[in-house]
Amino acid sequence: MRRSRAASLAAIGAVATLVLAACGGGGGEDGDASEGGIYQDCKANPNTCNAVPAAQMQQGGTLTFAIEKNVPNWNVNSSEGNVFETGMTVKTFLPWTFTTTPDLKQVLNENVLVSADQTSTSPQTIVYKIRPEAVWNDGTPITADDFVFQWKTMNGKDCPECAAAQNAGYNQVESITGSDGGKTVTVVFGTPYADWKNLFASGTPLYPAHLAAQQGDLNTPAGLKAAWDWFGATVPTYSGGPYQVSDWQDNVALTLVPNQKWYGAAKPTLQQLILRVITEASQEPIALQNDEVQVIYPQPQVDLVQQVQNIPGVSQYQGLGLTWEHLDLNLRNEYLADEPLRDAIFAATNVQSIIDSTVGQFNEEVTPLKSHMFVPGIEGYEDYLPPEQGSGDVELARQILTEAGYTNIAEGQQLTRPDGRAVPPLRIRYTVGNAIRQTTVELIQSQVRPLGLNLEIVPTDDLGGTTDSGDYDLIVFAWVQTPASFSNAEQTWNSTSSSNYGEYNNPEVDRLMHEAATSTDLGPARDKLNEAGRILAEDSYVLPLYQKPTIIAAQDEVANARNNSSLDGPTYNIEEWGLRAAG
Repeated sequence: MRRSRAASLAAIGAVATLVLAACGGGGGEDGDASEGGIYQDCKANPNTCNAVPAAQMQQGGTLTFAIEKNVPNWNVNSSEGNVFETGMTVKTFLPWTFTTTPDLKQVLNENVLVSADQTSTSPQTIVYKIRPEAVWNDGTPITADDFVFQWKTMNGKDCPECAAAQNAGYNQVESITGSDGGKTVTVVFGTPYADWKNLFASGTPLYPAHLAAQQGDLNTPAGLKAAWDWFGATVPTYSGGPYQVSDWQDNVALTLVPNQKWYGAAKPTLQQLILRVITEASQEPIALQNDEVQVIYPQPQVDLVQQVQNIPGVSQYQGLGLTWEHLDLNLRNEYLADEPLRDAIFAATNVQSIIDSTVGQFNEEVTPLKSHMFVPGIEGYEDYLPPEQGSGDVELARQILTEAGYTNIAEGQQLTRPDGRAVPPLRIRYTVGNAIRQTTVELIQSQVRPLGLNLEIVPTDDLGGTTDSGDYDLIVFAWVQTPASFSNAEQTWNSTSSSNYGEYNNPEVDRLMHEAATSTDLGPARDKLNEAGRILAEDSYVLPLYQKPTIIAAQDEVANARNNSSLDGPTYNIEEWGLRAAG
């Protein structure tokens, strides 16, 4: 997603089962990876490992957490700002309704809400009770107004130009009304929405409506858009979370201090929390070893994992969860709009060799992913991908092209379309500094070369801007999702979604996803989602690569920071982070 694209959840019965697949332990004082260090019990107790009561923690001090990307847009709900690192960042100061915990279950955020209940199925009605003490840091209560602002900006109707990261669910809400001084929020759906817990949740947190109202009339598209853009461009001073911003140095660091109006049960023990931008992943272990940062959550790479395992006093833990790597083709490219070429690219791409050369070198549990809709461990997962896709079968790829009328299908030649036009070099992009993806795109480049197809590798340092603008022909990145499979699907694949970067459009897939998302019978709904996935696979739009390992590494003095292989990331409980008391 992350690029961290967000997603959703079905009714409680669809919540994911535990899928964290541990691999590796921690360093501990002796640097022995088998010791596990502060993460030794994370496999058995993913939600409570490294837990330290506040009374046993240092009161004060500074903790620095490394993030891999800059924050060029502060509106994580927008398609441009919806990047994983931005999502982790805003969790320090924005409120939300539901959280995905490390065991991949979606739970009520009791800091903000007293309850959230479905009180009627016809029409589907959800009633949220906001805690009376929940306020923004200027003292303004968090109320139904904040829900209404989010709904209007994300439903695709009241503000068509807002380009929300997702419309799913928000576009099915018929009304939102406040009562009890705005502390009771009643949401009525026009059509049922299975993933209702995904709305206003950690992937799409609440922004302050009273500040939005200062930017324009929130009853007009222009006023909503002005507020939307203001949130994206303005360094936040507002907060409804445990911390608030005290300083931002672009592409360097975000400094936060405790929000004195924070109303949650767990009070920050840190005097200062710093999120430091380190875009070169290889520099993160060095910064960790030099005590420049105390926690890192990099995209794991071979050298990086080995480096971390050899740092004394540092523990690490890997998990497999809701993040998956994939190869995307941009259908706006007139050459890639031709399906036989896409079929051939996917047949020539060898996913197992990519795994063997990258993540498989430090995590033997990673295998080729065979679904666009679910990951292993999530109820509904099926291996439906056609066997030729990702197989590395170059001869089959040549056969596909030949039968479609292509010529010059050989390395050293320039693949030529049936209409006589040569296929020009195509750009394949990845996030700069990510060695795993660099290796991946280099392998793909070599795997399609025997087809007479030349790929030009062009890194990007602005993944969100690149995907949002469609400035690529092929691209490798990852989605980071919540357990809400139905909303995930609609956000990612629906022809009207702003997150559908390659402009895939298949009305049958749209129909099936919509029917699944509006069903209250989750078994048949998952079947529909898999049916949509099969069609999507046959269209050769996106090739799933693998369920991606995540890794957290922390100095052993760090308390309550743990891995969370979902859209939430480790900052899901940022208010609990701190330093163990000396001695």
